Amino acid sequence: MRDKLAKAEIQAKLGDIPGWALSQDGLSITRNFVFAGFAEAFGFMAEAALHAEKMDHHPEWTNVWRKLSVTLTTHSAKGLTELDFILAKTMNEIAKKRQG
Repeated sequence: MRDKLAKAEIQAKLGDIPGWALSQDGLSITRNFVFAGFAEAFGFMAEAALHAEKMDHHPEWTNVWRKLSVTLTTHSAKGLTELDFILAKTMNEIAKKRQG
């Protein structure tokens, strides 16, 4: 799961994770989330953190009030792996639940 994906695999997997975009260099995927307020954003981060910890795959993220910016990449593979797409899909599911 930590093998770097080929460009064609990445393009195919992007269709399964709405809201995520490929970075210009093709080494990461990014998404911005907006929640009703800080508590909702922080709750999302706490839930996502538990999943990330279980996967031993941690996001790069920043939070300002109700906005959260997330970047996923696998540093050891120097690019995107299956783990990034699994975590992105999980984050989408958590956000959908929390955003109504």
